[in-house]
Amino acid sequence: MKKEKRKPAIAILTGGGDVPGLNPCIKTLVYRAESEGIRTLGIRRGWAGLLEYQPDDPVSEEKFIQELSPGEVRTIDRSGGTYLHTSRTNPSSVKMKQAPDFLKNEFTREDEVRDFTFQVIKNLEILKIDAVIPIGGDDTLSFAERLHREGVPVIAIPKTMDNDVFGTDFCIGFSTAVTRGVGFIHALRTCTGSHERIAVIELFGRYCGETSLISAYLAGVDRAIISEVPFDPKRLAELIMKDKAANPKNYAMITISEGARMIGGEMLMSGECDAYGHKRLGGIGEETGEILKELTGENILNQKLSYLMRSGAPDSLDLMVAVNFANMAIDLFLKGSFGRLVALSGGTYTDIPLSTITTGQKRVDVRELYDVQEYRPKIRHVSGKPMFLY
Repeated sequence: MKKEKRKPAIAILTGGGDVPGLNPCIKTLVYRAESEGIRTLGIRRGWAGLLEYQPDDPVSEEKFIQELSPGEVRTIDRSGGTYLHTSRTNPSSVKMKQAPDFLKNEFTREDEVRDFTFQVIKNLEILKIDAVIPIGGDDTLSFAERLHREGVPVIAIPKTMDNDVFGTDFCIGFSTAVTRGVGFIHALRTCTGSHERIAVIELFGRYCGETSLISAYLAGVDRAIISEVPFDPKRLAELIMKDKAANPKNYAMITISEGARMIGGEMLMSGECDAYGHKRLGGIGEETGEILKELTGENILNQKLSYLMRSGAPDSLDLMVAVNFANMAIDLFLKGSFGRLVALSGGTYTDIPLSTITTGQKRVDVRELYDVQEYRPKIRHVSGKPMFLY
């Protein structure tokens, strides 16, 4: 009897924060793979799925591995988030106090940090995976790049609402985050204006203030504080009081990135570092509001948009890019082209070496897009720039 030929197999996973657009990307990968005779496995809970998977344990199999078919993912594109779940696990830097028991031994110390990349590679071999397609931001893709250097075939897809993956103009999730930001800023004008207050609206953005900058630019806020430029609260208070006085409705609006800091100060962080060395951010909006209240005597409306920016279904632009990035990834797989990152460059779909993400940092072009004295967007030139200005 003739032995049936094994289908090539890909593994899909999502890591880091969820964003709108992940589910359409997953669905397109599965549908396109099926049409090309490729088997698709979903790795649940990001890199944790490949780290903690135990082949001989049915419970582990159910928890971390899922065969994906068009019927299984048929409707997932109608909602946000990630069908495969996510985590911030970094297999190359595992805190042993958080590691699963089977990775520990009698000599393990809880304060140890170990590299279990070999465990991920071993499980990929057991699962007979021909290529991994991770969808993530800098952190998730930094481990993908490590796997590529170890010889694992990888094709990466960038996603993050901060839009800060180096090498691509656009990441899945960014457009919807800005759309949400603009919508909520405008909605908050009713409350702020009714009570004649100053609104301080905190948006996501650790090191890159693009979400705050673009949301402020499109919503026409009075002042925008971004991660890249430390600010003087007294100067901000003077400016915002002028804005309030000039507004016939006697109110003013400020947006601020969660990673913003005052001159001479630090980012506001809390809790333990995650596997990639990041502490939870948040609180700069509240603190800035308290200082502005003290300096101006005005009542402050504080609003932290937080997870509202990354919740819900994607807008049309994120949907289009997610679907196209997925098709590009399968094209690369069929060509046997690995160690690549699908990307947008100058408005054109392309792919670049995955190692590009480690060669620089994507930050707001302050000289071109921001007025450091007035704390507001200032777009000096638009002609020749990509859709989102840099």
